[in-house]
Amino acid sequence: MDASTPTKKILSFSCPAVRHLAWLCMAPQLISSSSLFEPGRYLPPDYLDTLQAWDRNPESAPRLLREPPQRRLGFYFERLYEVLLSDLLGWDILLKNAQIQSNGRTLGELDFIAHNPIDDRIEHHEIAIKYYLGVPRGSHEALWYGPNARDRLDLKSDRLINHQSRRTHQPETLELLKRHGIAGPITARVFMPGYLFYPLNEPISAPGSAPSNHLYGWWAYASEVTKADTASWVLLQKPHWVGPWHQSEAPQPQESTQALTMIDHDQIPRLFAELAYDRASDTWCEQRRLFIVPGSWPAGAK
Repeated sequence: MDASTPTKKILSFSCPAVRHLAWLCMAPQLISSSSLFEPGRYLPPDYLDTLQAWDRNPESAPRLLREPPQRRLGFYFERLYEVLLSDLLGWDILLKNAQIQSNGRTLGELDFIAHNPIDDRIEHHEIAIKYYLGVPRGSHEALWYGPNARDRLDLKSDRLINHQSRRTHQPETLELLKRHGIAGPITARVFMPGYLFYPLNEPISAPGSAPSNHLYGWWAYASEVTKADTASWVLLQKPHWVGPWHQSEAPQPQESTQALTMIDHDQIPRLFAELAYDRASDTWCEQRRLFIVPGSWPAGAK
């Protein structure tokens, strides 16, 4: 995200969980689909006032926002999404993480089944938050890999849209829904915000499936980055991959340098935010984000 109006609104929240939820409400997605769920179509006009009230008085926030974040980003993202549906939109969640089983074997899982009171329909939501790095393949084309290189944008998009979101068509799923008193047509919805990271030193085209307003950053090999480059960088730890970062203290160059030196040693990509001082808020705010990867990536990714 750049220094746009949505970003400034998001950075106005002090509580990380509230800030992350604000980002989830506003962030564009990484896929195009007729099944895309767009929170902005359903959020009440005063939802920012609600977020501000939770930010000023964290004890008034929903329990899920007050709990410590889970270590796994996907679980934390699901928690934020539950608050979006239940507490901001006021929708009834009928099922969550419901396993589909047959003869003792798990066939899959339904992320959320919820009642949309605006359109008066039952909806099945499959969700993910993703970060993909574009690896050039010639002629400005690329394959888009996740940091661990076991995940790819084209494969995940296809699975989310053409497999996961269609699970309610399976007989085993219909039986599961029936046991919970859920009947009638169910509308499939997919939601996948995140970032695409472009090579810092080689131009590539955006994936054709990604909306033009997708969030983006840059990536480079650790060997391509100098100490001077990282003077205003900070290492981002999960769950702060979600949305833009800000902090009151100035970046410490030695910390980013140390993190950089460990990338090839640990063989693990790391996400950094480049900060700039904002006089109006007296804080250091994210200007861009960068994934730095070991020399063996993506073949040797962990």
